[in-house]
Amino acid sequence: MVTQQAADVIRIEAEGLLRLAERIDESFARMVAAICNSSGRVVIAGIGKSGLVGRKIVATLNSTGTRALFLHPVEAMHGDLGIVCRDDVFLALSNSGETEELNMLVPIIRDIGCTVIALTGKTGSTLARSSDIVIDVGVAREACPMGLAPTASTTALLAMGDALAVVLISRKNFKTSDFRRFHPGGSLGQRLSRCVADFMLTGGVVPQVAPGTPMTAAIKEIDRCGLGATLVVQPDGFLAGIVTDGDIRRWLSRNTDISRETAEAVMTPHPRSVSPETPAFDALNLMEHFQITVLPITNPIGKVRGVLHLHDILGKGEFKFNGR
Repeated sequence: MVTQQAADVIRIEAEGLLRLAERIDESFARMVAAICNSSGRVVIAGIGKSGLVGRKIVATLNSTGTRALFLHPVEAMHGDLGIVCRDDVFLALSNSGETEELNMLVPIIRDIGCTVIALTGKTGSTLARSSDIVIDVGVAREACPMGLAPTASTTALLAMGDALAVVLISRKNFKTSDFRRFHPGGSLGQRLSRCVADFMLTGGVVPQVAPGTPMTAAIKEIDRCGLGATLVVQPDGFLAGIVTDGDIRRWLSRNTDISRETAEAVMTPHPRSVSPETPAFDALNLMEHFQITVLPITNPIGKVRGVLHLHDILGKGEFKFNGR
């Protein structure tokens, strides 16, 4: 009985989210445009459970490059309105749309000159009628058996806030290195504050072949190290190119028998590389921008010193420091 009831709660909330996804429309796009075109902040207000969700949305927006703050409607009416300016975008959160304290605040916010956006479950409510943009976050029913405690409705509100934050990440070209700046104490921030030398692979675990190596042998080298690529290195240690799984696929799409070719014929010549002293966040930006998974590491004159894999810099799996 207990486990069944718990499972029913999850199903009810999941159903609410699926229906919410089906209602994403032009109003959401208008909300995103309003925030992107604003030179101010996103000011979020709500009472009770909606206020708690609003605080979480504020935290998510701030950590992903969109300046935001939470304004308690009651405190706003007693002096905190001074933090709001006409360039801000005001997000009012209320499932019923009839929260008295919030509805008293909205006309004043409009007089300041802010764009007012309502996230509400009642599109015909007082709040909705007073807003410039209305985002429907309504659910068919709460998971609470009495239909009283906000459950599915707060989950839907939270999910809409996450959807907004993630879309804004893309629109604002927010990068992993930007995330590092806002999370200097987090594990990702700490990793990206290091240099490439702390993460790169060296020695025998670096896949490498000579330019004249048959592709059959080059493929075995790729498989041996499991990085999806092998460096092509001149006898004097200078980097000549790189052969990746993608290079092999592209070659096979145009030809038939790769076993007759050498690594030099298939490789990408003069690939992008960085030095061991390069900050990790610079290397990561380079890899993200050019969609590189494996990055050669060379000294200033182009001799190979190691290789950097995207998974190592992001910390997926076991850390590898200097190949040890």
